[in-house]
Amino acid sequence: MRRLKPFFLMTDIGFIVYWIVTYFHIIPTSWAFKDYDNPIIVAWNWSFFPLDIIISLTGLYSLYLYRKQHATWRGFALISLVLTFCSGLQAIAFWSFIKDFDITWWVFNLYLMIYPLFFIRLFISRVKQGAVHN
Repeated sequence: MRRLKPFFLMTDIGFIVYWIVTYFHIIPTSWAFKDYDNPIIVAWNWSFFPLDIIISLTGLYSLYLYRKQHATWRGFALISLVLTFCSGLQAIAFWSFIKDFDITWWVFNLYLMIYPLFFIRLFISRVKQGAVHN
């Protein structure tokens, strides 16, 4: 958890900030992704809201459980990691299909795809070693 905590804090708080900024239209249009004002793209973007908020809630809750020394923190952390990967994958897949490459948005979403893989691997290796309660 020592190495995972900064990733969870940055990602989970980042999602919450992103959705507040999106709701209040604070992102300058020049920073927004292609067709940001297109109603279909707006709906596509908002379709991530429930997923991203569940990611934040499970990630932050796992930090809380870890601090309280509840073994269940691992399950919530793993859920958060898997859903984070899925969120990044869905965005990258969409932009790949429409052939839109904006380095800024790709970097953020590749981060969401890649960082969880390192920690998911650690969780799985611990389960294989029988260390699920540590």
